[in-house]
Amino acid sequence: MTMPQHNRIPCWIYRSSRKQEMFLYLAGEEGFDRVPRALLERFGNASLVMKLELHPERTLAREDVTRVMANLSSQGFHLQMPPDIKPHLYEGE
Repeated sequence: MTMPQHNRIPCWIYRSSRKQEMFLYLAGEEGFDRVPRALLERFGNASLVMKLELHPERTLAREDVTRVMANLSSQGFHLQMPPDIKPHLYEGE
């Protein structure tokens, strides 16, 4: 069964050159005009990773697809931050 088109949003995903595992989801290819300048400066050079069509049934690895879709619709972008990696401390015996 196919989803109605209004439940689908095209999305372009770019990787940051400055921060490993930081990604910027855009509602339009080269749609950087809606991203705040300060964010773009911290993001660095953006390299296109992939284009997806988002819909409520799609699963994303580390993001809630409905949240991403809402951000794309309202502000034109969604920022995926790197995971919070905490070093494990091991006690010696």
